[in-house]
Amino acid sequence: MRIASWNVNSAKARQDHILSYLSSGACDVLLIQETKTQDQNFPIDLYSDIGWNVAFHGQKSYNGVAIAARAPLTDLVYGLPGDESDEQARYMEATVDGVRVATIYLPNGNPAPGPKFDYKIAWMDRLRDRATALLKTETPVVLGGDFNVIPQDIDCYDPAGWEGDALTRAESRGAFWRICNDGYVDAIRACHPQDVMYSYWDYQAGAWQKDNGVRIDQLLLSPEAADRLDGSGVDKGPRGLEKPSDHTPVWVALRD
Repeated sequence: MRIASWNVNSAKARQDHILSYLSSGACDVLLIQETKTQDQNFPIDLYSDIGWNVAFHGQKSYNGVAIAARAPLTDLVYGLPGDESDEQARYMEATVDGVRVATIYLPNGNPAPGPKFDYKIAWMDRLRDRATALLKTETPVVLGGDFNVIPQDIDCYDPAGWEGDALTRAESRGAFWRICNDGYVDAIRACHPQDVMYSYWDYQAGAWQKDNGVRIDQLLLSPEAADRLDGSGVDKGPRGLEKPSDHTPVWVALRD
């Protein structure tokens, strides 16, 4: 099974790119973030027309997540548990062929410090609680998405320039590594421990052309999923298309 994650930065604007990616055979499951689409406007028929199943959790203009898969989606969970007052559409889970997958659009947190950063760290604490609960099921789990965390300096083209940003602050990195230390494996680093690999390039200042990127899109595997790890990587192709998302897909392959 090949599972990819992609912050598409508007499902409507990137509609053709998404459908082309699915039709190409690049993955069996696609975890989608930042759809920026209300549920009633999500183009479900476009997915069913190419033989894919899709579930979505959206809101107007901002955020929004979705899961698309060749196989049926079951046991859906909409929203990150732990705060019933949180109305931001940033999290969803489903089971696909025995693998529990979650699509995650973690808060950015800037400016930091401040209320947005406090929300980010509280959200990450809730994510850790949910990730721990999923570990206890002792089933293959893949947590994928835009984590809005640069885990290490190797994941950033200019560490000094990003110092103090919400994506590199010690609180953000610490919250990320606590999830990993609980038992999750960073699929990219497991396969490419020393390689410079980016998943996001800003639209401004020729960042894509200069390869001034950062790695903020992650795929975290439970031990049961990590036992099946058969490769991972970053698919840079979609970032080079006309009118692309500023993110590109990251992927992991799991043995049957």
